[in-house]
Amino acid sequence: MPSKPYRLLGIAAIAFWLLWNLTPVEMRNTGIPVILLWTIFGGWSAIRLIQRLARESRINGAVLQGALAGYLMLGLASGLLLCGLETIQPGSFRGIDIGTGAVGLDHSVWGLNFAELNYFAFVSLTTMGYGDVVPMTAPASMICVMIAVTGTFYIAAVMGVLISRLTIQETEEVRNSSQKP
Repeated sequence: MPSKPYRLLGIAAIAFWLLWNLTPVEMRNTGIPVILLWTIFGGWSAIRLIQRLARESRINGAVLQGALAGYLMLGLASGLLLCGLETIQPGSFRGIDIGTGAVGLDHSVWGLNFAELNYFAFVSLTTMGYGDVVPMTAPASMICVMIAVTGTFYIAAVMGVLISRLTIQETEEVRNSSQKP
């Protein structure tokens, strides 16, 4: 994938975040553009990471760390997506302490509990499903299903690539050791 659009997206995400943080609190009633840009950037980062992992010919610590980083990026992007949904459609989730927000802003992005929404994103990504947080609307349910399918697919795809590379690596090592006198 071309790196220029990816870099531009990263710069845009940072620029919108800075602009949003410099905006007076009374004028900041939503952080949707920031959340969406960071969600897209995080998702694209995970995709790029998977593609680079697929090109690696040897398994080493850096490759394993990259695989873990990709999974964490998917979880964080999912958490941002859930935050965006809760901002657009309040009451999408039950079991999350939303709060009243800062400076009297009612149910703004300031009142969201990012830690709880990210926790739920990772629980959905791993398909664990403790039941302490529950999607209450159809869009929330569909996004949770999408997150669960993505998490399962990521594990399957990355494990397939890693096992394939490890098998090739071990075969080469056996072949090289049998050729030595």
